[in-house]
Amino acid sequence: MQKAVVSTSPDVKAGRTPLSREQIGGFWAVYLGWVLDGVDSVIYALVLVPALMELLPLSGIKPTAGNLGMYGSILFALFLIGWGLSFIWGPLADRFGRVRTLAASILIYSIFTGAAAFAHNVWELGLFRLLAGIGVGGEWALAGTYVAESWPEDRRKMGAGYLQTGYYLGFFIAAWLNYTIGAQNGWRAMFLCGLAPAAVAIFTVCKVKEPGKWDRASRRNAQRVSQNAVSPLRLIFAPEFRRRTITSAALVGVAIVGLWAGSVYEASAVVSLATRAGIGKADAIRLASIGAAILSVGTIVGCLVAPYLAEKVGRRVALGIYFAGMAVSIVIAFAWAYYVPDGLLPFMATLALLGFFGGNFAIFSLWLPEQYPTKIRATAFAFNASIGRFIGAGVNFLLAAAISWQGTLGAPVAWTAVAFGLGLLILPFAMETRDTRLPE
Repeated sequence: MQKAVVSTSPDVKAGRTPLSREQIGGFWAVYLGWVLDGVDSVIYALVLVPALMELLPLSGIKPTAGNLGMYGSILFALFLIGWGLSFIWGPLADRFGRVRTLAASILIYSIFTGAAAFAHNVWELGLFRLLAGIGVGGEWALAGTYVAESWPEDRRKMGAGYLQTGYYLGFFIAAWLNYTIGAQNGWRAMFLCGLAPAAVAIFTVCKVKEPGKWDRASRRNAQRVSQNAVSPLRLIFAPEFRRRTITSAALVGVAIVGLWAGSVYEASAVVSLATRAGIGKADAIRLASIGAAILSVGTIVGCLVAPYLAEKVGRRVALGIYFAGMAVSIVIAFAWAYYVPDGLLPFMATLALLGFFGGNFAIFSLWLPEQYPTKIRATAFAFNASIGRFIGAGVNFLLAAAISWQGTLGAPVAWTAVAFGLGLLILPFAMETRDTRLPE
């Protein structure tokens, strides 16, 4: 098992270093981008049922419960494939800078989320979600890398936790938009709201400076750039980094499986349970929004606890606690609450647990940058996240088949808890980086 060399530099344990105006402004710029990324990611989950109810007949497909579940899962999988293809942003960020590349990724997902409002059939919607996913997927790796490199050593770990809350604040905002705009004006209006991040992209390019670590590394490596230079994608599989790349990609894959079980299928499950209870369409949509809000509040708390726990017990043990909690929460929600009579209330209650343990992504935000030097950090972060998303896409294709075969959402989603058991087996082989400085 790998263990990083512990730094004895006294400034690691020193009091908090004050943040400069530039560091604060840069953080809020990438944080806002991460918030809007969360809005974009959950919009589709919230409007899944009404969108497919309209688009499936236009595509020559009956909107049965089985088809809603199957095509919904296929479109989720296409979005995750787009996320997976977002690994292209990592090498671009290592070559051209974090800020410009981040702005480009935000612009891409903004444009294609808005375009989804004009889909005429389910296949057009799938294409737009695939392309939006390529942009959305770049945000986490690039924003996480930016904060790790721009904030002082004694502040960056909590900075990772703060940053991750933005994604789930986006869930809360999307829930509010769906409760108000979506319930009154329909699913197309929700996708139009996704155009807002374009303004953030323009602001990011104009106002935010590159982190000093990247500037220094860029100058050091400037003379090495040639046709014979080794690409960052090859370097992350060099003997020094191979094990951490493989284990990190696998662990992110496990986390993404849980994210999509807990958050993406939440709205469909709530609408299904509300309909079963005799609740009308508009009120069912509002209940799904309330469920998303519960999920997001729980996850924000989990994100804030994660860095503290990771510092106390180490990255591997902290992630193991979150993984075990996710497994138990998924089983309670989808194998039990989803099937009991009057299960709507207990299912809504379990969303707080699903949310809290879904905060495990904050551990990755501080852990992945610690495992790689600056010259390949964005590439490594983006690659590990992308492979995880491909794993998640594969699971969603399997879920689509299982939901269609069984005619139910609960049991197939409950089986995703098995992934967290596999994650617990992988964790001992991962690299522990507690008490280490961010590599130059």
